[in-house]
Amino acid sequence: MQDYDVVVIGSGPAGEGAGMKLAKQGKRVAVVEMQDQVGGNCTHKGTIPSKALRHAIQLLADYRHHPLFEHTVGHMDVSWPQLLRTADEVISRQVGMRHRFYGRNGVDVIHGRARFVDANSIDIDRPAGTTLRVRAGHFVVATGSRPYRPPALDFADPHILDSDTVLQMGHTPRRVTIYGAGVIGCEYASIFANLDVKVNLVNTRDRLLSFLDDEITDALSYHLRDQGVVIAHNESMDRVESGDKGVILHCASGKEVHSDVLFWANGRSGNTDDMGLDAIGVEVNQRGQIEVDETFCTQVDNIYAVGDVIGPPALASASYDQGRFAGHLIADGCCDWELLGDIPTGIYTSPEISSVGKTEKELTEQNVPYEVGRADFKNLARAQIAGRQVGMLKLLFHRETRALLGIHCFGEQASEIVHIGQAIMSQPGEANTIDYFANTTFNYPTMAEAYRVAALYGRNRIG
Repeated sequence: MQDYDVVVIGSGPAGEGAGMKLAKQGKRVAVVEMQDQVGGNCTHKGTIPSKALRHAIQLLADYRHHPLFEHTVGHMDVSWPQLLRTADEVISRQVGMRHRFYGRNGVDVIHGRARFVDANSIDIDRPAGTTLRVRAGHFVVATGSRPYRPPALDFADPHILDSDTVLQMGHTPRRVTIYGAGVIGCEYASIFANLDVKVNLVNTRDRLLSFLDDEITDALSYHLRDQGVVIAHNESMDRVESGDKGVILHCASGKEVHSDVLFWANGRSGNTDDMGLDAIGVEVNQRGQIEVDETFCTQVDNIYAVGDVIGPPALASASYDQGRFAGHLIADGCCDWELLGDIPTGIYTSPEISSVGKTEKELTEQNVPYEVGRADFKNLARAQIAGRQVGMLKLLFHRETRALLGIHCFGEQASEIVHIGQAIMSQPGEANTIDYFANTTFNYPTMAEAYRVAALYGRNRIG
């Protein structure tokens, strides 16, 4: 039997955020990790490998299409497994760095699978076959999520993949059907398209990423199609037929989609199976997600849950902050800071998308008098120099107060550019207006200069 102040279950961004915060607050902390390395799905199966893969493929695509190099590397034969290996280095560095974090801060890392015995103790099934019982005053469940697998599909079939198993694919397919056009589906559609793989993107809804600004999703649809992606909206699976020559997706509409592999990207489930949560009174919904209140506390007052296991927004950045918030609350009994309501979204398609704040549709529905300032990247010197002229920055602001209401960016470095606007939008009082950008000197040439262009454009529209 071992005793701790707090035990964190899971070592992804949410678990790390909670563990580090609690350790720095002087608590005796243990982190339980089911896998043999720390980092969670974010490091090993999600954010890090997919973005490292995307970066490598983007470099290849850039060289293939650059006028100086297209004749020499246009037919370069680079396989999917070769590209996957480029992510291994990054993963190793991330794992090593995180191991050092835990060691430096005196956090015990226990490898094994945790199961609640009661509200103050868990059993950990260790890899060697032994079981360790651990007691704690508080627990933080940060076990993350995994791809949802419908019972009708056989994921042991090599022709049927999800976002976990695609990272183990041992060949480069000629044709891929991606079922589900959410963030993961759209990102992998871009990845495969840039590898010159024929992509069918099957969307169960009427438009891509409907939570984003309509103009941004229209631009994404256009550029995916321009890259050769075939998009089918409002389709649903009837059945899947797999054979030696590949896989056929039969849609409820009667449409048949033929490809080498089917990539299932339609939903995720919380990692809560066989944890004994129901027996101690922690409520779990049908998707395996834990129900929490605004402080991330479950129905059991000494057990908290953070990150993807509680559902949206299911972003690594938000998960880390949720973990820190819960850790502070456990350590001090209160928290003197709040999580920001407007969380930036970064989508690593090609080109990138990032946004924070309200969309035009939301402002219209709320009867907010707003105006639009915009800057097209094709007019920026830095974009012209880099050959990255696709994209734009769009600022939504109040017509009367000029306060920033939303920032939407599509194109090169979008996930970086959005943070400049986020910093100003979060300022109190009159400091969060577009006038800041109109009156500020930006380095030239830069992509950030888009803020000045967009602000001036917006001011001209209100006279």
